[in-house]
This record gives sequence, structure tokens and C-alpha cells, in this order.
Amino acid sequence: MPKTTTASSGCLALFGGTPAVPATHNDALFHWPIVTSEDEAAVIAVLRAGTTSGTDITKLFETEYAAWQGSKYALATCNGTAALLAAMWACGVGAGDEIICPSITYWASAAPALTLGATVNFADVDPESLCIDPIDIQHRIGPRTKAIVVVNYAGHPADYDRIFAIARKHGVRVIEDNSHAHGALYKGRMTGTIGDIAAASLMGGKSLAIGEGGMITTDDRHLYERCVSFGHYERTGVASNFNPADQVVTEESLVRFRGLPLGAVKHRINQTCSAMGRVQLAAYPRRIAEIQSAMNRFWSLLDGVPGLRPHRIDLNDSTMGGWYFARGLYCPEELGGLQIERFCEAVVAEGVPMCTPGLNSALHLHPFFHEADIFGQGEPTAVAFGQRDVRQGSGSLPVSETLAKRVLGVPWFKHDDEEAITRYALAYRKAAEHAGDLLLSPVQAGTP
Repeated sequence: MPKTTTASSGCLALFGGTPAVPATHNDALFHWPIVTSEDEAAVIAVLRAGTTSGTDITKLFETEYAAWQGSKYALATCNGTAALLAAMWACGVGAGDEIICPSITYWASAAPALTLGATVNFADVDPESLCIDPIDIQHRIGPRTKAIVVVNYAGHPADYDRIFAIARKHGVRVIEDNSHAHGALYKGRMTGTIGDIAAASLMGGKSLAIGEGGMITTDDRHLYERCVSFGHYERTGVASNFNPADQVVTEESLVRFRGLPLGAVKHRINQTCSAMGRVQLAAYPRRIAEIQSAMNRFWSLLDGVPGLRPHRIDLNDSTMGGWYFARGLYCPEELGGLQIERFCEAVVAEGVPMCTPGLNSALHLHPFFHEADIFGQGEPTAVAFGQRDVRQGSGSLPVSETLAKRVLGVPWFKHDDEEAITRYALAYRKAAEHAGDLLLSPVQAGTP
């Protein structure tokens, strides 16, 4: 059992001590997105022009986004889920097919496959990166596998080298879900440019936040044209009431469907979001540089503290981008088996409300992927179109199923304020140093 230490950190606030973080210490450090008069002017200009359903501003945003990221093509969508759906369809995912996707992710990384008649073969994740485990991909690939969805989870780039070796061996497409990692680098390459095609959410909570929206990026003209044809009927060469004819689609197999979306959906983004996106994108590199400095400062202050490990990439020329959904790795065995819930309770009492246990729930256990009959076929959609039943039950993905006890929330700093960050780090340090007290009941531990 770890010894109780009081010399460096004082008594826990949970037991009556002074909180490490004052109640007045929270405001500007975490406010996001940063909206300036330039954002407001850009949005108002679209509203006054009456072009919310146009595409002129959106095309500028796409061009700038592609140039920033280093992709040949970019296509804005109404949200990130739409971007993922179109990317899956562009890669040929359809009835009877399978995709491989990590179980630890937001549902939009996987669920759109079912609406295309495909099913999801979930893979386990690496306990350090929290990204899809390449080892677990290999035995899941079968003759119906069309794509591997790679999620750069909580800003951490996945192990692309090993994933691509597997994908290319089997002739399988790689779809990046880059919704957590705008601007992250993997060995000098920006995530979102590495897979065959990438999709990203740009909703108001993401590190690149434009109000609401999504973005598809690719270097493959064929995949780009398919995404346009799927949900952008007004950009396939036929004029609409809002936009002139736009000669994007040239592929013969798609040309005859011009004017109607092959996905029977409308993926057009509202141009107020595109206008805000242009302003946000221009400021984004310097803003994420400060986020990275702040987050690395926080973890440096906790270096060597038992029970805590940073969730960040350590490879040369690799970064966490905007560090969205910041997490920490919790090692209870270093704290006498202290349960994560009790540790988080102590940190929250120190003035850090974002210290909550866990992360996204394991999707492979959700009833949606086991029981939902989306199309009224009399059986679960996950098996209705499939050649085999790939549903997974409890115990099938052991890492994904136990991470809730080994991952916790940490502050997502937007500014590198040394004094404030030191206080937040102290809150976690205090909880770790007082693990012995926390292992006892509050009555036994006593109060000052």
C-alpha cells in the first residue's frame, strides 16, 4: 500500500483540506472555440447575402483546408457522420460487406456501415495509444472486408505503418476518422492525409470547431467524385435554384445520375459554418501550438507520479494536434489497487470537474450492433445482409472492456498559463500521494 504523503501537497480537499484549484480559476483556460469579431463578420456576411445554401464560400473553405492539410481534394459536409457515411460508400461498402473498426470510438465511426447494408467487425485497441490494435486487425479480415476504419483516438495518431502493411496485403481500403486529431502529425505527415480517404467532424466541441460540419479529404479523384455524387447533387454538373452548374463529376459511371444524390441524402454544409471555418482554420495552427505547449507542461509536471501516465505520442515528428478529448492513463496497481472512481472523486474535490473515469463505451457490446432491426427485415440489421455473424459478446475484446477502469479525464487547456496549469497538476498529484488515505474510508482517513 502506498504511504500517505502530506509534505508536498497538503491535505486532500475531500477530507477538508484546501482545494488545489480555486473556484475562480476555470474560465478562459477552457473556453472553446475562440470566436472573434472576424468570425462574427464572416457569418453575418453570409446571412446578409442570403447564401446560406450556396457553395461559393464552401469551395474556398475546401481549397484552404486541403492546402493546409496537404490533400489534393477536400469536400465539406453537413457533419462528420455524413462525411464517414460518404467515405464508406465511396470505398464500396455495401450489402453483405464488413468493415473493421475499433470498439472504443464514437458511434459514427461504425454505425453508418449498417445503413449501407454492411456490418461491423470490431477490433480491440492498444491500451497505451487507445487506437486500433494492428495485431487484432489481422484475424478479422475476410473476403467481405472492404475497409478498415482508423480512429486517431483522443488526438493520438494510430500505428499507420503496421495498419497499412495489413491493409495493402489484403487489398482493403483505409478510412481515417480524424475527428479527434485535426492537425496531428504521424512521423511528419498530417493525419487525414495518410489513409485512402479521411473524414472528420468539425462540430462545435472539436478542436477545429466551425459550428457544425464535416470534411472529407483524399488524394484519390475516384473516391472524391463518388463522395460528391453521394450527397452533393448540386455539384455534379446540374444547376440548382441556389447554385450554378458545377462540373465536378466526370467519371462515366456517375455522370448519368447528375442532379440526384446517389445516397438519397443531402450533405451540403450551411455556409455560415464554412465562413466561420475559414477564419478558424487561419488561426488554428497557432492555437493548437499553444494547446500542445499547455498539455505537455501539464504532463511534465506529473512526470514520475505513481498511478498516472500521459496519453500522448512519443515518436519523433509526431504530435497530438489539438489534443481533443484529453485523457490520462491510470495505473491502479501503482496505488495499492485504488479504484479509479475514488481517485477521480478526490481530484474533482480539488477543483477539477473534468476528472471523470473512463472514455467512450465499448461499441461491440451495445444493443444497436446486436439487436436493432433498422429496416424491418425481421432480424437484426447487423446480420440481415451479412455472409456471417460477426457480433461480439462480453469477453471478446478484453482491452476495450476494461479501459473504463484505466483511463480518466484530464483538463483540456486552451492556453499555456503556467501558474494555473501547476495548480491543476497539483490536484492529480495530491490524489496520488494520498492514495493510502483514499484506500481507507473517509472516517478512518480523518479530517485535518
